[in-house]
Amino acid sequence: MLSDTHAPRRWKSCPSAVAEHLRGADLILHAGDACVAAVLGELEEYAPVTAVLGNNDGADVAEWGAPETASMEVAGLRIAMIHDSGRAAGRLDRMRRRFPDADLVVFGHSHIPLDESSPDGAFRIFNPGSPTDRRRQPHGTIGLLEIFDATLKSARILSVT
Repeated sequence: MLSDTHAPRRWKSCPSAVAEHLRGADLILHAGDACVAAVLGELEEYAPVTAVLGNNDGADVAEWGAPETASMEVAGLRIAMIHDSGRAAGRLDRMRRRFPDADLVVFGHSHIPLDESSPDGAFRIFNPGSPTDRRRQPHGTIGLLEIFDATLKSARILSVT
């Protein structure tokens, strides 16, 4: 999963370190700010793509089919996506209220990788960061989820720069 690729300013084409992880993916999630639909088309060459609109996305991204939020079931796990999850304080509880049926909420916007679970482990929020616009982060990052039998077996943030 990716977010905040910011093409064409930051993403000229899929970086090889990102492509390495996309090969063999079953599904690619893009949590907004692709900025141009061509990024999503390029990602579709690797696997089916579900994307949401970010605050910097052009009209062509909406025309591609990206809504403001998305909900899906992947191997029995209920996933919701949104670009901007709001301020950091109270984020976990706020996302739980916004998406009460989700097991996992994927978001972007901050460019700061995050993997946080509720105390009981029943709900999780995940921001993969950005592979191309790391801002103040030490590395560009993506997220990798392994889902089996309605269970999130692993969620990893991977450095790609």
